[in-house]
Order: sequence, then structure tokens, then C-alpha cells
Amino acid sequence: MSATYLTTSDVPGRRAQAAAVIAGLGTCLPTTEIDNDALSRDLDTSDAWIRTRTGVEARRRVDPQTSMRDLACAAGANALRSAGVNTADGLILATSTPDRPCPAGAPEVASRIGLGQVAAFDMAAVCSGFVYAVASAAGLITSGMLDSVLVVAAETYSRIVDPADRGTAVLFGDGAGAVLLRRGTVDEQGALLAFDLGSEGADADLIHIPGVAEQPTGERWFRMSGRKVYIQAIDRLAGSALRVTKDCGWGPEDIDAFVPHQANARIIDAVGDRLGLTPGAAVSNVARLANTASASIPLALADGVRSGQLKPGARTVLTAFGGGLTWGSIALTWPATTPVGSEI
Repeated sequence: MSATYLTTSDVPGRRAQAAAVIAGLGTCLPTTEIDNDALSRDLDTSDAWIRTRTGVEARRRVDPQTSMRDLACAAGANALRSAGVNTADGLILATSTPDRPCPAGAPEVASRIGLGQVAAFDMAAVCSGFVYAVASAAGLITSGMLDSVLVVAAETYSRIVDPADRGTAVLFGDGAGAVLLRRGTVDEQGALLAFDLGSEGADADLIHIPGVAEQPTGERWFRMSGRKVYIQAIDRLAGSALRVTKDCGWGPEDIDAFVPHQANARIIDAVGDRLGLTPGAAVSNVARLANTASASIPLALADGVRSGQLKPGARTVLTAFGGGLTWGSIALTWPATTPVGSEI
């Protein structure tokens, strides 16, 4: 499913169409860093093996006292500070690692941040959660229902991966990122210009955690069919990114910054090659933070700003792939915003 907004150049004399615009960017990371050597002491693996196959060198992990909601609250509050405001009309929390199955975490996060009794709900699309949540928030804004929405993505995968499974234990890290979206127009820097969302439920078991009905007793760890997911991820990420760039009339040479879900370095490189991106266009922090699922794109956005890869006005493509299976992409122009980050 694709959607594109008109610009003023599309229809002579027409006013710019309403759009959701990124106004602030915040992050929060756990203070504890686990490098590959530390993992190798408990797993049949090595630093060289992990780096070669994933590109990951280290990851962050929460301590036992820190919840997913703690990360979410800090990242959301930082996004508001980045935007220079203290409130929003709604909040969407993207996570596949909720602290509890019921109730949703978003209302509590909204309350703790000080947003009051606003609309708040969770988005469960695994690693595509941030893209799905931003697309949903943009719909709420452009429909006129809300003027601003805080989108938070927070994950604590260290609590759901099997510590004895080297296929998943080495891949994932914990963290949170958030953006504040406000009502604006498509001609502004930071405007979200085009969207693409898709799913394939027939392959749901490729990435899953067994439910109570499937596994009534015993531990229920995150499971992933690595090779099959690798092939699907490259195809879905590249295809979705191509659709939004085509909708915007951009060619590969027009993309200033490509910010994919940080699944692993090999997937990021393969997608970049498939798209024919110019050298240096892809933003990646997977080496330092590993795969933080839905939080990976906002965390990468913050690093892209700090490194200078994301500059105001940069034609930017975000793309994600995750369990469900789900995928999605967003095309936008990057705003002049300074990320605010913290550790917990």
C-alpha cells in the first residue's frame, strides 16, 4: 500500500497540502555495553565470527531494574525537548517487547511524560513498528484529528532472546528512540512525503515467539529462521524503498540519506547495492548498537545527524522489515532539528 502527498508544484495555484512534519528527535540507551568478547565467554562463538556475519561489535542491555517503559519515557521526553515543546495531542508506542501483555504501555508513558489524558496506543509490527507508527501518526495529523503526535519506539530484546542461541543472542540490543510529529505542509523541511506499507502473514512463523496455545509449558524465547529472513528482508526492504522513491520522482542518485532498519550490516549493504545508492548514503550504527528492532531507525537518525550524514533538506528514505511479516518505507526531507539523547 503506497500513499503520496501533492506538493505545490503538482497543481498550479494550489496551496501546499497538509503533511506531518518531524519537529523533534530523542533517544535513550541503557548504560551497560556488552561487546562480542563478553558474549563469546558463554556462547560457542567469537568476536570474529559475529563481526563477519552480522557487522555487530557491541550492544546495549538494560539492567534488571529498568523497564521498556523507562526507556520509552526518556526517549519521548527527549523528543519533546528537541522540539522545544512540552506536550503533544497523542502518543503511539511501537514495541514488540512490552513489559506486560495488558494493558498497553502507551497510556502510562503518556502520563509519565506529562501529556495527560491524550489518545495513546501501542503499535505491534516488530522491527517495522516505528515506520507503521509514524505512518499512523501522519494519518491522524493530516486527517485533522490531531495537531501533533509523539511516536516512541522502545525495545528490550535482551529479555526475550534465548541467551544460549548464538543465532539471535548476538544480534539484538536494547534502546529507544522517538520523534515528535506536528501538522505542517509538504513544502517544509521535515515533511513526510510518501509511504509504503505491506505484510505477508503466510510467513508469520519465520519470526515469532511461541504463544501459550502453541507451547503451554516451558520458556518461550524469540525465534527466527535466519536464512529465510535474510532473503525476504533484502527483497522487501529494497522493493518498498523503490516504491516511495518512485512516488516522489527520485532516482537512486537523488537519495541523500538512506536509513534502513539496522538488522545487520550484510542486509544493509545488500539493500544499498540493490537500490544503486551512491557511496555514503546509507546511515548505519549496527556495529555499536546491534539490532534494536523498532527503535533502530530513530536511533540511526540521531546518529546520522550527529555524524553529518543527515543535513537539513536532505532527501531521506526510511525503510524497515520485521515479523508479521511486515515492511514499510517513508520518504521525507530532513529538518533542521537537533537530537536530544540520554542514558539510563
